[in-house]
Amino acid sequence: MSTQQTIRTLVVDDHALFREGLVGILNAQPDFEVVGEAADGTEAVVKARELVPDLVLMDILLPGTNGLEATRLIKQELPATCIVVLTVRDDDEALFQAIRAGAQGYLLKTARSQELLEYLRGAVRGEAAIPPILASRILEEFRRLSQRAPRAPEGAILPLTHREQEVLRLVARGATDKEIANALCVSVNTVKSHMRNILSKLHLNRRYEAALFAIREGLIPPPKPRER
Repeated sequence: MSTQQTIRTLVVDDHALFREGLVGILNAQPDFEVVGEAADGTEAVVKARELVPDLVLMDILLPGTNGLEATRLIKQELPATCIVVLTVRDDDEALFQAIRAGAQGYLLKTARSQELLEYLRGAVRGEAAIPPILASRILEEFRRLSQRAPRAPEGAILPLTHREQEVLRLVARGATDKEIANALCVSVNTVKSHMRNILSKLHLNRRYEAALFAIREGLIPPPKPRER
């Protein structure tokens, strides 16, 4: 095995043939190590608790406890574990539910292996593993809710600094930490520090929740689509 640190991964899918293929792809990479497999949501929660993996690849349509509920339960116990949903469900409701449950990414099983691997590496680094076509749906949801949702009571949240607003505007456009750092000419660690402060001030747990809240409350303007 390579001496470099590997991404300890738990693979959750009820289709044994697909799961075995995915395990083979991951174990063929020098920076991944599959430490466990699960065929349903309950088993996924138990295995995650035992193994404390860096990454969980989670299907949604599982027998018993579904993947969304398993994601929520794992994130409650293991907030540092990165969970990426890998599914055939290409619908907005599943996408939004996965993000609300704590998933760091949402990928489709139609993705090619190299594309999948790059998204997973990015997710472990703290980036959002969401393809552009799905990210555009999130932006549209941001815009829709910002137009319809009521404003918060005066003084309900701590004010954001100008730089924190800049960070949130970029988050709302789907930018990764690295992209934000490049845009603002700061380090990735500085971006992460700003995000911790933002989440603390807004009393939220996830960056997309913070961006949506900020748009809804008029703290930042609704995002424009990212230029390709």
